[in-house]
Amino acid sequence: MPTHPYNDPVVYNDPVGPLDPGAAALHLRADGVSFSYPDRRVLTDVSFVVPAGRPTGLLGENGSGKSTLLRILAGDLTADTGTVSAPEPVGLLRQELPFALKARVQDVVAHALERSRLLEAELERAGEALANGCKERGAGTRDAPGPSPTAREVAQRYDALLAAATIADVWNAEHRAAEVIAGLSLEDVPQQRRLGEISGGQRERLALAHLLIARPTTWLLDEPTNHLDDAGAAFLVEAITDHPGSVLIASHDRAFLDDATQAQLDLDPAESPLHEHTGALTAYTGGFTDYLLARMDARERWEQRFRTEQKELKELRRAVQDAGTAGQLTAKRAEVRMARKYHGDRNAQGVSRRLREARMRLQRLEVEQVRKPPAELHLTHLPTAPGSSGVQVAVTDAAVEGRLAPVSVALSAGEQLLVTGPNGAGKSTLLDLVIGHLEPTSGTVERSRSLRVGHLGQDDAAIPGRTVGQHLRTAAGVDPGSDDVPELFGLVHPRDLDRLLTELSRGQLRRVMLAAVLLDPPQLLVLDEPTNHLALVTATRLEAALEEWGGTVLIASHDRWLRRRWQGRVLELGA
Repeated sequence: MPTHPYNDPVVYNDPVGPLDPGAAALHLRADGVSFSYPDRRVLTDVSFVVPAGRPTGLLGENGSGKSTLLRILAGDLTADTGTVSAPEPVGLLRQELPFALKARVQDVVAHALERSRLLEAELERAGEALANGCKERGAGTRDAPGPSPTAREVAQRYDALLAAATIADVWNAEHRAAEVIAGLSLEDVPQQRRLGEISGGQRERLALAHLLIARPTTWLLDEPTNHLDDAGAAFLVEAITDHPGSVLIASHDRAFLDDATQAQLDLDPAESPLHEHTGALTAYTGGFTDYLLARMDARERWEQRFRTEQKELKELRRAVQDAGTAGQLTAKRAEVRMARKYHGDRNAQGVSRRLREARMRLQRLEVEQVRKPPAELHLTHLPTAPGSSGVQVAVTDAAVEGRLAPVSVALSAGEQLLVTGPNGAGKSTLLDLVIGHLEPTSGTVERSRSLRVGHLGQDDAAIPGRTVGQHLRTAAGVDPGSDDVPELFGLVHPRDLDRLLTELSRGQLRRVMLAAVLLDPPQLLVLDEPTNHLALVTATRLEAALEEWGGTVLIASHDRWLRRRWQGRVLELGA
């Protein structure tokens, strides 16, 4: 295979792979998978099946192991225990761009088309061999040395190649490439441009385009809708729906999961006996809304069962202790009565029976009791906004050449504004103008004096060598080397304070960056795609907290779930 100036996101060692035309052979499977990093375990005894043609969501808190599991399924990591079966070739859409920045856009597209061209050539060769009745030595096997294949072997290879070519849709590859580029809003990106010269959002969409053009058998998608607008998300839903192979999606896009998936796999802890291991996942049927309702019900039942069992355990332990004491006293009384030739005390028999029953129930419940539901890490509150009044920001006919058409908008204290629009409309550019990171090429941007602005950017950068605690203490204005524990707002676990920022998942890093913004309470909170990478429950709680917050809020977002429930003003930018 030709060498390329970037890492290959999909490896095609054989154009066919161990494929079987039957649908069951296309199922994605994991059996007893466990995995640990040097400092923590992330997966324990995970087993599941993702049937072909049934797109499935992979859910869980930030740091629960979603990306790790996808990497194990793709072969990037080796599980400590357990086995996986992923029909090849496997396409993993990574959260990080898998291409070197010196590669050009046209190189990425050409590489994505290679497998289709190879399959088509192999299929033509196998067809010729079949037509020639196996007369040519090595026909259909790339002219490999050795004895000539039998007619049955040639026919089997042709069938396997045809099945692989059908799944990959090789006959429409060129048309599909153009369709994907347009569907993901990449048609205006020059083909000769290097990846280091395009935006981060464009690079991530190009990585997704590579997978959709290549069309491997198994799709493992890690946050596929980041940087997709409504049209792009709808295009991806259609592509997933049409794919005949297995599709497993780790996503925090709630509306997308509703539209694209038919089942969910949840890595978060679920109800289990106290003395059994934890970590196995829970399967749910339906889209995200179905999952959310079922999960809430399951969590409520778990909490209720735990409270009931703990109350019963307490009562049984007291009853056993009290009954044992009563039994001793009754036995002494019975001995005296027996000495006097009285009948045995019936009460002693009743106490003895109740004592035996209580001990048996206590013994059984101590074994069968469920473990305590862990406290869920979620946003607890927003800081009180410093007092302010009047117009805080006034944007008048502000434009940035090539990035933002002239726009006018004003924000007064306490107002909430959601900025929407397709990719390329200039949402992030407008936010950069408001916070002063960018100057307009025309028009004006005025901000009230001493306005305190908190800004959460679209992309989080982990500072090498800095721990979570150091970063948060710096944001709070205290000595980063001190032992002070800053306000965590329910977003960061105290045990993570000594971890390096570079060790965190993107979702965990997002939480830390949000907490850092909140540690210096702003009057104006500017959030660029705030729900990207956040766990589903955290994103929902953030939206609810923002509704009740007294400060000014400016948000740019593609999140359809957020937009459908937004109660404030909306500014829609044109393409």
